[in-house]
Amino acid sequence: MKAVVLAGGYATRLWPITEHRPKMFLPVGEGTIIDEIFEDLEADDRVDEVFVSTNERFADTFAEYLADSPFEKPTLSVEETVEEDEKFGVVGALEQLVEREGVDDDLIVVAGDNMISFDLSDFADFFEDKGTTTLAAYDVGDRERAKSYGLVQLDGDEVIEFQEKPDYPESTLVSIACYAFPAETLPKLTTYLEDGENPDEPGWFLQWLQRRGAVHAYTFDGAWFDIGTPESYLDAVEYALDGGTLVADDATVERTDLGDVVHVMSGATVTDSALDRTVVFEDATITDSEIRNSVIDTGANLGGVDLSGALIGSHTSITEGDEF
Repeated sequence: MKAVVLAGGYATRLWPITEHRPKMFLPVGEGTIIDEIFEDLEADDRVDEVFVSTNERFADTFAEYLADSPFEKPTLSVEETVEEDEKFGVVGALEQLVEREGVDDDLIVVAGDNMISFDLSDFADFFEDKGTTTLAAYDVGDRERAKSYGLVQLDGDEVIEFQEKPDYPESTLVSIACYAFPAETLPKLTTYLEDGENPDEPGWFLQWLQRRGAVHAYTFDGAWFDIGTPESYLDAVEYALDGGTLVADDATVERTDLGDVVHVMSGATVTDSALDRTVVFEDATITDSEIRNSVIDTGANLGGVDLSGALIGSHTSITEGDEF
């Protein structure tokens, strides 16, 4: 069995924090978003190779990360894009990877920006038991939120209907970006695209497959975070920290009120301030400030400011009186 970790997005809604780093490397607690995915795949003996599908802009970053990581299975597979408008779409990129890497085995595909509470080996067990195309599904419990996703309706654990980002959701059970495809299904990626079908959303491909054969859904409780916005990133941090705080041993925090969900990383300095629901990256400096619902990037310098809902880029300096 092979696996693909999708890591080719540009995460523009999280810029400037992700303008020069893959969002999969954003810290959540003691690790990064993508670490848990790699750990699950590394531990599953059925998975003998993991392809990390990324773009040319972030290829070197991933290469350096993997070279220094404890993971042995992942290898890079680079799509030839450097900007958002050059992307092939998820289905198009997956079809190219399968052809480029000569994949002819059962395949697990998971988005590298997914933070999920189930172990991928349990998903693989379910897939092997069913022997069909399989997706993971989660009940978001809110119809307004469900409008942003592909929805599924089930008969038992078999998918009988899809809705892709509907204006009027018929359910709140959404297909998350975690799939498994039998080997014989992979050539159908080419057929699907040659038929002029949508190359962007995997849900359309799953719907196309469901009209031609059985598709099953692995449903789970617990937690799932689709990290694409500042709010969803901070939600994932809250889950990882269990609503608490995490301060690196070599960070300096003095005369400061740390509220809920605060992560202060290595080398950062925070003095005479109040932080709540905020992530402070390495070597940032915050003095005489109140920061809420914000992400402060590496080396930023904030003094005498009151910020809420801010994304402050690396090495940015903002002090009292500045216009921004």
